Amino acid sequence: MLGLWNKLLNKYGYPKVSISLMLVVMLSLAVWLGLDPVELVRSSLVRSAMNSVLVLAMVPAVACGVGLNFALSIGIVGGLMAGLISMELGLRGVLGFAFSVVLSVPISSLLGYLYGLLLNRVKGDEMTVGTYMGFSFVSLMCIGWLLLPFRRPEMIWAIGGKGLRTTITLSGYYDKVLDRLIPLGGLPVGTILFFGLLALLLKLFMESKWGMALKIAGLSPSFAAASGVDVDRQRILGTMISMVLGGIGILVYAQSYGFFQLYVAPLMMPFAAASAILIGGASARHASISHVISGVLLFQSLLTVSLPVINKMMPEGNLSEVIRIIVSNGVILYALSRSSGGDVR
Repeated sequence: MLGLWNKLLNKYGYPKVSISLMLVVMLSLAVWLGLDPVELVRSSLVRSAMNSVLVLAMVPAVACGVGLNFALSIGIVGGLMAGLISMELGLRGVLGFAFSVVLSVPISSLLGYLYGLLLNRVKGDEMTVGTYMGFSFVSLMCIGWLLLPFRRPEMIWAIGGKGLRTTITLSGYYDKVLDRLIPLGGLPVGTILFFGLLALLLKLFMESKWGMALKIAGLSPSFAAASGVDVDRQRILGTMISMVLGGIGILVYAQSYGFFQLYVAPLMMPFAAASAILIGGASARHASISHVISGVLLFQSLLTVSLPVINKMMPEGNLSEVIRIIVSNGVILYALSRSSGGDVR
């Protein structure tokens, strides 16, 4: 038994094995408490699909050598801006969502380029600087959301008629436009296929000569420079791709959630995405699409299953938000501590 345990740890790493065991325990408790396991699985798939692109955004940042993108909230703000412009123009349905995605690309690219220039000046401290930059940019946009000249009544505060609301509903625009694109038992097939398309495009890019140059620059900057690769340019390119995926990712998340959340809402999103990919087996120096898929499934499934189980066991009060914070931050802390600068299998 001990030999099997050691083999699992050596093959998959502590985070993935531990979280998997915890998930099995929670599912067993759910069945014992009379909860519907089919509905729990469906909800887990919905949550995993809506967060998948945000987690995918970590891959190019790690590959180019800047580490986990803790400033992903900058790209997320770019996606939110594109989505709000689409709503202001009155675009709805698939057209509105597609316009938002297309518009988010140049906005997030520009933000990623500027941020990439900064990262090239702080080599070795990218993740620390990224955390501060993400927090600072989100705080700056708290002022921006109040000053930007949006005019649609459902988007701005009713009193005063100025400033965007904290939460803006997507009902009537592109609420669940991907989730319901291919109806199949309430499963988000369209969202999963959209993630699959982005993952395929990223994989094809990473296997191209441009992607190989990006990975070499991340793995061995000195060797890349000796081979004629512009390391700084590749770092900027990887950062831009990460921010673009972050911008698209928040649009995928929002259409499934049904709302845009502004102001401080994007603040902690990079940490959840980083935690998921670490649990999937990535590290600050190596990440792949397989890490994204396994990580987002484990992380979001644990959150989805644990909340109703705890509430069922302690029905005296609604503890869902408290438990969500404890489980979410606990898993993030555990995953980050297990990475310890090296590989997390």
